[in-house]
Amino acid sequence: MAHNPGRLDRVAVERAMVDLIRALGLDTGAEPELDATPSRVADLYAEVLSGLDPANEPAPATFPAGAGVGPADLVIVRDIPFHSLCVHHFVPFFGHAHIAYLPGGRLLGISGFARLLEHYARRPQLQERLGAQLADHLVRVLAPRGVAVILEARHLCMEMRGIRKTGLVETRALRGVLAEPAWAARLPGPRGGATG
Repeated sequence: MAHNPGRLDRVAVERAMVDLIRALGLDTGAEPELDATPSRVADLYAEVLSGLDPANEPAPATFPAGAGVGPADLVIVRDIPFHSLCVHHFVPFFGHAHIAYLPGGRLLGISGFARLLEHYARRPQLQERLGAQLADHLVRVLAPRGVAVILEARHLCMEMRGIRKTGLVETRALRGVLAEPAWAARLPGPRGGATG
């Protein structure tokens, strides 16, 4: 069977889950609630990994910036929640995104930020790559003068295993003039505060 990138093979996921249940030494006879687990896991992965399918990439609405948008008119959308799966352990990391841009020729409809974030989060991810993918996508569709994607997230791979400590990981993907120190100091910081 040929591998089809981005397309979930539901039957293979269910088979793999049956094998994993057995490999963990679990007994479906003694624990009948495990009977439907392979099917439920396939449903879960189809949903939380839907960003792997190129057909699911959103095409959010953009609009001409117009004459009323000035060179210092920074647009910031704060506290957009997201959930993703750590590519190293396949356990969740989750948090909030703050996205800022200095418009160039086009503006993005407000829901477009959440749609694009959701798309890139719905795949096995690194937090750093998630921010970079979103920033690069915004550069492609808007041609802005600058973009910043700030992600704050908790990682269950750190909380559930290894060191077993909580903490927020913050990453920043900065493009264009928003990477310059004068602008970077004005961007949202942890918990929605300014960094400078």
